[in-house]
Amino acid sequence: MKEQIIKILTELRPEFDFTQEGVDFIEEGMLDSFDIVTLVDEIETAMGVAISGMDVVPENFCNIEAICQTIERNRK
Repeated sequence: MKEQIIKILTELRPEFDFTQEGVDFIEEGMLDSFDIVTLVDEIETAMGVAISGMDVVPENFCNIEAICQTIERNRK
């Protein structure tokens, strides 16, 4: 799943390296609110999951682990 998320992020914002550990994508300016909305749409399409509107908050998209947890939480 992590590789697929990195691929989606890289296609969305190719100018950034999303493989770095310990980087907060929001704080570092790698993703903004529009990017998050686009990312949610891409994840839903690619992974067949519906992410709740309540989960579309910056802290759920600040790093790969947070994104994975958000996807897992919404698969249930």
